[in-house]
Amino acid sequence: MSGEFSTAKEYPTLRVLLDQGVANVVIDNPPVNVLDVQLMTDVLHFLKTVRDDSSVRVIVFSSADPDFFIPHVDMTLIDEPTAFDELALEAPEGLNVFQAFGEAVRHQPQVTIVKLAGIARGGGAEFVTAADMTFAAMGKARLAQVESLMGITPGGGATQYLGQRLGRNRALEVLLGGDPIDAETAERYGWVNRALPADELDAFVDRLARNIAALPDGVIRAAKAAVPAVDLAGGFTREHEAWAGLFALPAAEKLIRGGLERGAHTREGELRLEDLLRDLWEELKGQPNR
Repeated sequence: MSGEFSTAKEYPTLRVLLDQGVANVVIDNPPVNVLDVQLMTDVLHFLKTVRDDSSVRVIVFSSADPDFFIPHVDMTLIDEPTAFDELALEAPEGLNVFQAFGEAVRHQPQVTIVKLAGIARGGGAEFVTAADMTFAAMGKARLAQVESLMGITPGGGATQYLGQRLGRNRALEVLLGGDPIDAETAERYGWVNRALPADELDAFVDRLARNIAALPDGVIRAAKAAVPAVDLAGGFTREHEAWAGLFALPAAEKLIRGGLERGAHTREGELRLEDLLRDLWEELKGQPNR
């Protein structure tokens, strides 16, 4: 079975094509693919729609934008604190809306693969880490948890996912260092499966996805059951409390609002977001009552 799986009306921020058991999901949310309410809604709706669809065995996520996978959560939401309320109502007990998003990806019965050829930061990096597998393009892919430069810690699963995958020492480097990690380093740290030459990424992932989708009935389900997702419930509570506590402090609001004023959400600003936020903090540190 092949062909268009959905319409633009159903998923305004996604392009979906089903081919031989593989759903290729292309994120297309201009100008830079920020994780806003619409993108989160579309991804969750898609995952729920195909959850019990036997014609879909593998889901490959990629981006229509060569520079950005998902750069972070929509920073303008600081002025719309109730924007995620509807999605939050569907979140499992004990999880905030961003943690629930990552867990929906992590517990999807199909194999989930990210084909990373651009920047994934913050909530975008959490999405990548929640997927079953990630393959990254050398010289193009970059991963970062940029939250510390906004005066907060991650609130969508990164503290737990990275602690499990990278180990505490490297997780703290990522969480507090703030700088982007290139594909080769991400592979060495265990953040991604492999770093591949950019011109080989598509062919490698496409072949792997098709091979997995062609396995005999029951093999995928059995493999995922035999290697289950670790229960991180207690850690999510600690993460949320840390994130929410910092978000309530003045520094977070000033850094997020100031970041938007200086170019966050624009292509130029997003390509240098870490430097933009560090420069802003240097200025804020010199102000009284920061």
